[in-house]
Amino acid sequence: MSVPRIIALPPAKELIVRLKLLHGPLMFHQSGGCCDGSQPMCFQEGEFRVGASDVCLGVVEGCKFYMAADQYEYWKHTQLILNVTPGRGSSFSLEIPLGVRFFIESKLFTDEELAVLDPLIDIPG
Repeated sequence: MSVPRIIALPPAKELIVRLKLLHGPLMFHQSGGCCDGSQPMCFQEGEFRVGASDVCLGVVEGCKFYMAADQYEYWKHTQLILNVTPGRGSSFSLEIPLGVRFFIESKLFTDEELAVLDPLIDIPG
């Protein structure tokens, strides 16, 4: 059995379903940026350009979840847990007009989990 690098808690799953109904296919990106720090941002699929400086950690609720490669170096020993909280972030993420925002919790992988992690997903191009 493999261990995913990114998972979503029920409130995040419910919000993703709602956002898909409003916007169609989605994607996530988490940078180490300045505005909302490392808040995950949700976009319509393809609306955020990813490339060589990004890694795809996996798929959460049918949505690819990308992270800046330098940020990944800090987080690679942890499982990211996507959650939702009330409040308005200052990003362009699709959930912001709904009065909520995604955020990340994390837990360190055990040695056993590190041995069976899902591989990173290759980004074409």
